[in-house]
Amino acid sequence: MLEQYDLSNLMVLDIETVPQYSSYEELPLNLQELWTKKTEYQRKEETAENFYERAGIWAEFGKIICISVGIFLNGKKTGLRIKSFAGDEEKELLEDFAKMLSGQPGTLILCAHNGKEFDFPYICRRMLINGVQFPPHLQMAGKKPWEIPHLDTMELWKFGDYKNYTSLNLLTAIFDIPTPKDDIDGSQVGHVYWQEGGLARICTYCQKDVVATAQLIRRYRGESLITDDCITIVS
Repeated sequence: MLEQYDLSNLMVLDIETVPQYSSYEELPLNLQELWTKKTEYQRKEETAENFYERAGIWAEFGKIICISVGIFLNGKKTGLRIKSFAGDEEKELLEDFAKMLSGQPGTLILCAHNGKEFDFPYICRRMLINGVQFPPHLQMAGKKPWEIPHLDTMELWKFGDYKNYTSLNLLTAIFDIPTPKDDIDGSQVGHVYWQEGGLARICTYCQKDVVATAQLIRRYRGESLITDDCITIVS
C-alpha cells in the first residue's frame, strides 16, 4: 500500500492544542454561555466548568501551541527530518508555518493521523480566526476530495469502514512501533501547558507523534522502520 507515493514528496505533521484560557472562570461571559450550549450534548451530566479542560478539541475555544512536521530523506537509508513551530503566540506560530509551507513544491502531500477530521481543519480554522493567509497546500474550498493533497493514516486504515476510530497509539502497538505516549498523552496537554508551563515537553511529545506517523507509513508500505540514528530534529 502507498507504493505509488514518493516518500520525499510527503510531509508528516501533528498539532497540539489547548484551551484558549487557563480556566473556565477566565473565559469571557458571552463565551461561557456559548461554550455551555456548544458542549451540551458531549457533557451529558458534567458541568460546563469541569468540561472546559477539554476545550482545546474545538477550534472555536482552543488554540494551537505546536505544529511539528517531518520530511523523509533519501539516502543509503531512509531518514526523517523534523522541525517544530511552537510558542504562546498562536498567530506568529501559524504565520511561520504558513511561510514554510508556501515555500514547498506544489506537489507536496500533507499527511497526518486523523488529519482530515482534526489537524487540517483545525489549522485552517485557526488561520482564518487569526487572519493568516492559507498556503496553497491548505486551499480546499471548491476542490473535489481527490484534488486535495492530503493523506490520513487513520482513513487509510479504515479501508472504507466509516464507523471506526483507531488511535495512533493502538496502531503503533500492533505494528510494533515505539509508542509516542511514553510521557504524556493528548488529554494531559492542556494541564501541562497551563499549570506546568511545559511547552518544551509538549513539543517533544508532538515530535514523537510525527515520528510514529512516519513509521506507520513505512509499515503500510511493507518497509522497515526508520532507525533512530536517521531521525534528525532541527531547532
